[in-house]
Amino acid sequence: MDLSVIVPLFNEEESLPELAAWIERVMLANNFTYEVIMVDDGSNDNSWKVIESLHEKNECVRGIRFQRNYGKSAALNEGFKAAKGEVIITMDADMQDSPDEIPELRSMIINDGFDMVSGWKKKRFDNKLTKNIPSKLFNAAASRSSGIHLHDFNCGLKAYKIKLVKSIEVYGEMHRYIPVLAKWAGFRKIGEKVVEHRARKYGVTKFGWSRFVNGFLDLASIMFMGKFGKRPMHIFGLLGSIVFFVGTLIWIWLFTAKIFFDKFNMTDRPLFFIGIISIVIGTQLFLTGFLGELIARNSNDRNTYLIEEKTGF
Repeated sequence: MDLSVIVPLFNEEESLPELAAWIERVMLANNFTYEVIMVDDGSNDNSWKVIESLHEKNECVRGIRFQRNYGKSAALNEGFKAAKGEVIITMDADMQDSPDEIPELRSMIINDGFDMVSGWKKKRFDNKLTKNIPSKLFNAAASRSSGIHLHDFNCGLKAYKIKLVKSIEVYGEMHRYIPVLAKWAGFRKIGEKVVEHRARKYGVTKFGWSRFVNGFLDLASIMFMGKFGKRPMHIFGLLGSIVFFVGTLIWIWLFTAKIFFDKFNMTDRPLFFIGIISIVIGTQLFLTGFLGELIARNSNDRNTYLIEEKTGF
């Protein structure tokens, strides 16, 4: 199979028929063998009924329905697990991504040898104050901290080798950082393509200001996990040892001054309490690293979601 198109969605009943028809036209025009996997993230409108209707008309359209809303990362992760195409395309369901970009994205994977290609919405039709400016700040921070030079980490339109999506795990709100996850998994040829961004035709945006706050928190989390996720003792143990050592030096100095110089009572000085706190905090950090090692080596699968039903599988 040439392509798997994964479409995560939440309350997008109006746009789905038009999107499915557009994808079908592109696939037929290029003679691609394909599947469209629509992942309904617990919609409370008629999105699932629309997906079932689309499957009846076109067996290439398949659906996965969550029992409740888990978020975009969960939807993508389930789509990645189900995908069978040589190249995987992800796109949003709100018609702001253009399926006409699919052939060139696929070509960049197949012919140019990229492991992943991320879309760049160079010209956007979103609100400048609430979305465009925060997105630029977020993308600049993500690019600088990760070392991956992309202009638009959060663009939903992306293309991947199937080997890549089968090698990573997307959970929480980490869908923004799939390029970083790919890099940590050893896939370093990550490209970028300017893509068309269309004005929203149906519905309203599902994201607010909170996603930018969460985005920076997730960035800190993923950078930590990428470097120390498999060896937490290396960071917590090191910090704990340094702080404990500083506290011990303080106590040695105070004890020496008390015994040999007898100039003050140990408990009369603020340094005494700083030493105690340092030793306690150092011990806690060390134990945190130890517990982190135990958890990392014995962790269970964190990507288990309640799927109410499927169609086409």
